[in-house]
Amino acid sequence: MKTRNHQLTAINYQPKPRLDRRTTWERLSQIDDWLRAGGYPNTRTMARRLGVTERTVTRDLQFLKTKRGLPIEYDPHKYGFYYAKPVTGFPKTPLSEADISAMLVAHKGIAQYGGTPFEKPLRAACQKLVSLFDHRGLHSLRALGDALSFRPFAPEASDPRTFRLIARALAERRVLMFNYRNRGKKTVLTRRAHPYHIVCFDNRWYLLAFDLVRNSVRTFALCRLTRPQLTRKRFDAPKKFDTAKYLRGSIGMMKGEYDYEVVIELDAFGADLVRGRRWHPKQEFIELPGGGARLRMVLSGLEEIERAVLSWGTHATVLKPEILRHRLYETSSELSARYADGDAQLPGKDAVPCVPDRSGKPQRSVVCLDLPFLWNKR
Repeated sequence: MKTRNHQLTAINYQPKPRLDRRTTWERLSQIDDWLRAGGYPNTRTMARRLGVTERTVTRDLQFLKTKRGLPIEYDPHKYGFYYAKPVTGFPKTPLSEADISAMLVAHKGIAQYGGTPFEKPLRAACQKLVSLFDHRGLHSLRALGDALSFRPFAPEASDPRTFRLIARALAERRVLMFNYRNRGKKTVLTRRAHPYHIVCFDNRWYLLAFDLVRNSVRTFALCRLTRPQLTRKRFDAPKKFDTAKYLRGSIGMMKGEYDYEVVIELDAFGADLVRGRRWHPKQEFIELPGGGARLRMVLSGLEEIERAVLSWGTHATVLKPEILRHRLYETSSELSARYADGDAQLPGKDAVPCVPDRSGKPQRSVVCLDLPFLWNKR
């Protein structure tokens, strides 16, 4: 008897419906798909498929009809719901303030891709996403639009055709042939390479590729790369090439062959220029008494850090390595000699200043270009 009751209990037992793990909006999206398909689903069918109660589905349908204005009707002959009119788009998406802020940053960030093949597709994609906003989201987006912007410093005007061709070579793993001029050189050489990666650094685009003649990975600036051609030859993608690992010894794109311990001491003004910025993945930033700081990192090359230190002027002092100190000494000596007779080149007291202030008084501190046609025009 005990066994029989146990069997009856097992036969009559029905597991509880699986709890819905989807968000409300995912559930509404699924209902919208079913109504578009024209299958006339009813509340019982939709509830079973979604793993919720019929009351929940009824509430969802009411929300879509009253709050989102969708033409949902019930057909008593087919015992299901349908769209009485064509629906061109999904109901406006309710977004949180964090979603709107993130969308705004993404939309404004398109300015960094000006002149590249990414610009138009990114703008079109953002426009489609914005079209899904509800009235509140659109109002918030417009209100915040004037409060945030990107100002890329000296953005590079890339050739869209060159960019598209290189992107195709990357996607199809095709050997690329192009003309290239090294920095500061006049000679143009023909290169054949396996393109690995495209990098945007400091608003300039670079191609990392394996040079077939030099038998090593090299960095090519797209602004000095001309006449790219796709060859018919293909290559296998390298399994061990890692862009981050390849560039880990640099603060930008210039990779060297040594390990330099770079230590820079900054005064309070210089520390404010550097503090909070990531110059190197393994940098050390040590606060010093009085508001100054000490920046330490290990680099494989010194060209980029030399330019950075020069931009910080007298607010930075290189402690290590000695070779970097010597290079800065030579550069500063040459600059000092170049501008030693700068006072003799400045216009006299009676000359018209380059840029007058609002009161019309001469500004002796402005830097003037020694261009006669500009000077006479003033």
